[in-house]
Amino acid sequence: MNYNDFFKMIPEASLVAILIILFIADFISAKKKNRKWFNPLASILLLANTMVCLLPLGAQEAFGGMYVTSTSIDIMKAILSLGTFIVVLQSRVWAMRSEKEGEFYMLVVSTLLGMNVMMSAGNFLMFFLGLEMASVPLACAVAFDKYRKNSAEAAAKFIITATFSSAVMLYGISFLYAAYGTFYFTDLSTKISATPLTIMGLIFFFSGLGFKISLVPFHFWTADTYQGAPTSVTGYLSVVSKGAATFTLLSILFHVFGSLVEYWHVLMMIVIVLSITIANLFAIRQSELKRFMAFSSISQAGYIMLAALGNDWSTSVTSLSYYVLIYIVANMAVFSIISVVEQNNGGKTQIDDYDGFYKTNPRLSFLMTLAMFSLGGIPPFAGMFSKFFVFMAGVKGANISTTMGGWSYVVLFIALLNTVVSLYYYLKIVKAMYINHSDSPLPTFKSDVNTKFALAICTLGIVLFGLCSYIYEWIAAAAQ
Repeated sequence: MNYNDFFKMIPEASLVAILIILFIADFISAKKKNRKWFNPLASILLLANTMVCLLPLGAQEAFGGMYVTSTSIDIMKAILSLGTFIVVLQSRVWAMRSEKEGEFYMLVVSTLLGMNVMMSAGNFLMFFLGLEMASVPLACAVAFDKYRKNSAEAAAKFIITATFSSAVMLYGISFLYAAYGTFYFTDLSTKISATPLTIMGLIFFFSGLGFKISLVPFHFWTADTYQGAPTSVTGYLSVVSKGAATFTLLSILFHVFGSLVEYWHVLMMIVIVLSITIANLFAIRQSELKRFMAFSSISQAGYIMLAALGNDWSTSVTSLSYYVLIYIVANMAVFSIISVVEQNNGGKTQIDDYDGFYKTNPRLSFLMTLAMFSLGGIPPFAGMFSKFFVFMAGVKGANISTTMGGWSYVVLFIALLNTVVSLYYYLKIVKAMYINHSDSPLPTFKSDVNTKFALAICTLGIVLFGLCSYIYEWIAAAAQ
């Protein structure tokens, strides 16, 4: 083993360093009741990790090709690190009340480390190792409210479905190994062909990762887990975890199964239509806000995967990365508000609880409205531009494709119609806050400083990321 290869894993090495620092700090201050400095320490370290991921490291390969990275992968790592930073920032009050603040931050950083390894995998064994490194700590985070029955139930459903999906995925990977005798992506891409064994391996692999992304019909765990998990963990599940899984799926489809594009395009089109349509219909029926956001995230996953319909890697990865960036700031704004309302009002998360919210908390209502407008794709907010670019990637792929181009247009048209449905249910939240009357609205309260800072970052992202075109151009230049 060449130990110099570890120096090529700078983002991962920085996360390991963060884990060590947090462990030592938590151990030293374990008996201190007042640890106001602990959350700022974790936040600063994660922000530093975001900056490290943006260093111009270029393409790297380590351990004989098991670990690979590029500028586009590093940018996605930076985006996910930024999302983790926002999660940690807004979770300060809840984490301090849980009396296990240090453990929570270490679980979150451990999960991010697994996601980074997963995205940089050049081998199916390394990919599976990263996947499990991310899944196990995440299951512990879901069960973090150990005295709440819902949290334990959510963790049980999450770990059972995660175990089942991992088994299905390993089954598919074993087919590929049986057919070609290698786990390396580069070797598989040159050998792979459309045999029945290979196609079955592709379907099982896709099904396993579909559980992680919550694509229909692999989504049944999502609503219960989102509702039962602590709100900060739910926010993390909905954006950071989903972003890593979608990026990894896109990368493997292009770099391993590129010659089978006509097969996985069909699979992707079916799943996209089902995810967007079914999630939208179920979101309309929800009365609990976290379950509502769960079905919203399933629908958003379908929109994210529209990028995979493009036949050009740079266009697809650019539109997907940009969508994940916008989705992080918009979704985390919503979950930050849900969290602060839950902490100040006895855990209320029903949509009806927000009736008349504008009269008592106009600023939070306004920020929630901006986030809902962005998620719904209303111009001029950033969500409209992110949807535009994934649709553009799909149209570009349809123009290039000679066999599936017509069907790609049908999928894009159905997705476009579904934006009207999604706009309707996002505006239901706005209607509740501004129009619906309540005899006992939520009382006026003040957010903590960390939540205000997190909301300020999210709001700036919602407003500016769509207007500043150089961000998309910067991601596109990296993808070249």
